[in-house]
Amino acid sequence: MAYFKHNDSSLEDFKALLADPLPDSVVPQAETVVHKVPVYNMANLSGTLKDPQARMGLMAEWAEVLADYSGVVVLKNTYSNTRIIDEATDAIRSILQQEKDSAGNRADHFAAAGSNDRIWNSHQKLACKYPEIFLRYMCNPAIDAVCESWLGPNYQMTAQVNLVYPGGEAQKPHRDYHLGFQTDAECERYPAHVHTLSPLLTLQGAIAHCDMTVESGVTKLLPFSQRYAAGYLAYRRTEFREYFEEHYIQLPLKKGDSVFFNPALFHAAGSNQTNDVERLANLLQVSSAFGRAMETLDRKAMCVAIYQHALEAVKDSSISELETAALIAATAEGYAFPTNLDTDPPVGGLAPESQQACFKRCLNERVAPEQFARQLETIAAKQRP
Repeated sequence: MAYFKHNDSSLEDFKALLADPLPDSVVPQAETVVHKVPVYNMANLSGTLKDPQARMGLMAEWAEVLADYSGVVVLKNTYSNTRIIDEATDAIRSILQQEKDSAGNRADHFAAAGSNDRIWNSHQKLACKYPEIFLRYMCNPAIDAVCESWLGPNYQMTAQVNLVYPGGEAQKPHRDYHLGFQTDAECERYPAHVHTLSPLLTLQGAIAHCDMTVESGVTKLLPFSQRYAAGYLAYRRTEFREYFEEHYIQLPLKKGDSVFFNPALFHAAGSNQTNDVERLANLLQVSSAFGRAMETLDRKAMCVAIYQHALEAVKDSSISELETAALIAATAEGYAFPTNLDTDPPVGGLAPESQQACFKRCLNERVAPEQFARQLETIAAKQRP
């Protein structure tokens, strides 16, 4: 199948993939397996991480699980000394309070205002405001190894803190970045092989900054669901969401534990049903080094340079709709990410407006070149760190 369509998904095919076992032979270094998810005690694997060959063997084991089996690994005692977790938590809460004092309560595009607080780009903010804490927090060989196991060296680390208050409701099941942040219509435009490629470009993770029980809403997971190739379209379908809610698993985490999973895994944050637990996690989103072009282009300058000519060509019909689309695709940045989600949050969708979307809209509205240039500059300003 060259392209997936929203209505092509088969729940029976999906269920068959989820029924497969996780053989013990695949995860010999796991301390235990819970609900077909391997749990590794990193306190017992520090020597393994210090030996290059042994480390590579462990990474190979993780990569096989993330790709072909459960799709998720739990790393107990990622931080054997949780004092640094407490220090980082205090720093994170300070950053959060500073942002609330300056901007007030803000909803993110995953939850309603008041049910949670989120720090976008917590990675940079922690490093710049609390560098000594950041140093001790991120000099973690286990996190480095699991990121490299999926993405190889030279990966790019980002993070977003999520603090969910008592009573915070569960998310709907979903897949994550990249294709998980696209609409159904956009997903259908990407060839099937790109649906297979997308999960290889990022790794999702979460560091537990408190004990996370099932009652507090630790992440709901559906092991093996990443193996369903059409899942970026299927996860929004009612029957798939109902199946998820009937069969998901939750794995409690202790402070200092972490969980890492394939971004194509069906998952959702759970409901915080406690009266007193503020569930705090630092959500890691780690990207492949290969998600970059060979050359650096000033696409804003290119757009500004050709816009007046494009506008005149559209007005006098000397360029067709198909030719216009090809021109915009060759010139403007089509992807809204990476961006600064503090200043450039998605409005009315999963992603902010891209250069290409702006270019097309302005042509359709016959916007003057000077106004178009100002709109592109606004986009650029919002994206700056």
